[in-house]
Amino acid sequence: MKLESIKKQKRLLLEVQILLAVVLILAIAMPLLLPAFRLKILGRILSLAIVALGIDLIWGYTGLLSLGHGIFFALGGYAFAMYLNLQLPQGQLPEFFSLYGVSELPWFWQPFYSFPFTMVAIILIPGIVAGLLGYLIFRNRIRGVYFSILTQAALLVFFNFFNGQQKLINGTNGLKTDTQAIFGVLASSASAQIAFYEFTILFVVLTYLLCRWLTSGRFGRLLVSIRDDEVRTRFSGYDPTGFKVLVFAISGAIAGISGALYTVQTGIITPKAMDVAFSIEMVIWVAVGGRATLVGAIIGTLLVRWAQTLLSERFPEVWLFFQGALFLIVVTVLPDGILGGLNQLRSLLGFRPRLVTYPSIEEAPEVQKEREEIG
Repeated sequence: MKLESIKKQKRLLLEVQILLAVVLILAIAMPLLLPAFRLKILGRILSLAIVALGIDLIWGYTGLLSLGHGIFFALGGYAFAMYLNLQLPQGQLPEFFSLYGVSELPWFWQPFYSFPFTMVAIILIPGIVAGLLGYLIFRNRIRGVYFSILTQAALLVFFNFFNGQQKLINGTNGLKTDTQAIFGVLASSASAQIAFYEFTILFVVLTYLLCRWLTSGRFGRLLVSIRDDEVRTRFSGYDPTGFKVLVFAISGAIAGISGALYTVQTGIITPKAMDVAFSIEMVIWVAVGGRATLVGAIIGTLLVRWAQTLLSERFPEVWLFFQGALFLIVVTVLPDGILGGLNQLRSLLGFRPRLVTYPSIEEAPEVQKEREEIG
């Protein structure tokens, strides 16, 4: 057991060293090597990697396939955009209010004058909404495909609601951020965008470490047991409802952070962020990289989104066919994603698969060790 513990510590140390090296390259080298518009694209992609980590937490580890994470992503984006739109001289209202005859700021806009409140709201509002939605679903023991359908139905409800609120949040047109200022600096300026890029890298690392911590101990093993056999987990004395609500709320809060960072690097937030196709695409990023790996969620997001950017530039008329082919290859040839395929390749070459986590109870090192001892 002591030898096994030393091996785990060495693997963790190696992982931290690799992570720090990647972070230094992204944070220091990329702003020097990439043009400003490419750096902005990379910042957007990295912000999307944050929401992919949250989806891997609930889908890869807990077995909850959410097709409605665009709700929480958009809530975080709107919270930050509302704060930026209120950075005006005393007594002035955001420009769009005058178009609809609104002369007094709506009550729910008032708290967003405060920067500390906005930072808390970006995390808490999506987390609370996710927790409430999860509680309403999980208390009735709804799971599997029915859970996925309900999250997508909730997404459509939020999309139609936000789309129709012209007087309150500018409806279809959304809220612009590129023409607003933050701490006296224009949000679309080069200096501000580099700062947002650096903050995005920081939050990718922090989110990864949070998810790694949640999934590496007893709590993580419990999530995997809920995913693989929820009934047995319930009969073991645990109530899966509370754990699923908690992890779903955490994933929603993570999506809110992702939405806020994506919004300020895109320049606008609209109800389009709650489009069904966009929420499904989030799941695809995780599937391409490899479920229940965390690292795979980041790799999948970078690969798919960067490929979309390059292919749409070079082959604007047929790039969607390339994207479809990529997804088909992953589903048919690499059902466990890129990292799962690498593990299979290691097995074929005679090496022991290097599992960042284990995608099923059967592959858990503890279970295999017990079998060897009993056998």
